[in-house]
Amino acid sequence: MTVRASLNAALFVVATASAAQAQTQVTMWSNWPDEPAKKDWVSARVKEFEDANKQCSVKLSFIPKADIYTQAKSAVRTGQAPDIFYMEPDQPEFLAGGFLEPLDAHIDLKGLEDWAKPAWTSKGKVYGVPVEAYTVELYYNKDLVKKVGIDVPASAQLTQAQFTDLVKKGVAAGITPVSQGVGDRPFPGGFLLYESLLRRLGAEDYGKLMAGELSYKDPRIVEVMGWVRELVDAGAYPKSFATLKLGESHYYFYQKPGALTFPDPSWFTGRAFAPPESGGMPTDFPLGIMQFPAMDKGDCPSCKTLAVAGSYVLYSKSKNKDCAGALLKSMATVENGTKWMEQVSLQTGLKSDPDKIKSPREAYFKELNARNTGVKYFFGTPLFHYRAKCAETYTQVMNNAFPASLISVADAAEKMDAACLKK
Repeated sequence: MTVRASLNAALFVVATASAAQAQTQVTMWSNWPDEPAKKDWVSARVKEFEDANKQCSVKLSFIPKADIYTQAKSAVRTGQAPDIFYMEPDQPEFLAGGFLEPLDAHIDLKGLEDWAKPAWTSKGKVYGVPVEAYTVELYYNKDLVKKVGIDVPASAQLTQAQFTDLVKKGVAAGITPVSQGVGDRPFPGGFLLYESLLRRLGAEDYGKLMAGELSYKDPRIVEVMGWVRELVDAGAYPKSFATLKLGESHYYFYQKPGALTFPDPSWFTGRAFAPPESGGMPTDFPLGIMQFPAMDKGDCPSCKTLAVAGSYVLYSKSKNKDCAGALLKSMATVENGTKWMEQVSLQTGLKSDPDKIKSPREAYFKELNARNTGVKYFFGTPLFHYRAKCAETYTQVMNNAFPASLISVADAAEKMDAACLKK
């Protein structure tokens, strides 16, 4: 080998070593290990980023949400948190503790929907990329509902009395009327009650309830709680309600043993549209979407909850903010919002182009859009609004004890007022 060749070879080795040394590794924790469509979307965005940014690599881990929260709460305090991690707006302690980096200087905020930004905005700064958004829907088995003798009208909305009839006929036929479980989540037990309260009170007064400015002893609220208690006592929920996990409640609805209805956010698709062999819905399942029932004397039968869920945040003490911020920027685009809608069949807080969405779930999208046409949205579920003792009481009482028929209407109202009502 000539001197020049030896020198060139040495320089190549040095350059290669320097390039490898210069590469920054971003650590990223994501939820959705058991939701293939969402997992694939995240994995694809990371690969695209790595291909376009050779100076950055990403160590991506998919971890169940509860475990992410537990690990992150410890990691942020010890300075060992990942650069990017999954978060939902119902965990305000991370922002309050100064553990989240404002993203205004890292991403193009024009890639986010205007209605989604407030979920992650504090003191004029945006702290999260709102990938997942949802409405709270009432899914139903068209064949089973028809079998028990209930005809769903063209409006897709039953009256309060008709929904009561549906529950009673389901019980009489040996079919669970409402699939729901709270074994691993602090919120599902409140879906039927709170969507009914929203329709009875209207968005303004319901907002007062969420803000602690309206008593649970208000006669309208007591009336709706009494109605839901009637449904519970009639056998609306599975006997395994207290232990049934969220994922299991999906399977309970569309596989075994089967149920008439399933109140669930539109993230339902993350599990339901997985392959049947992976716990997904059978391809020929007769899925329908109702509106929640119209309450007697209800102020807003067309009201519905809209919220932001799965998002990504940047750790404020990250040592790799350049690459981590660039990764979040690459995710927060109209193109990626469109891909999410196509692949996941779920709403997103990223902007998207409806004209470019090509989905094999076209019929589902059409029905979902129909149920969200002409509605009046209220932003945020109870746990988005409730904090501290109030949130804990919601979880213990309204998510669990009340729908499990372990506490009376009066006692539930008393406990919620004690924890939530501003004096």
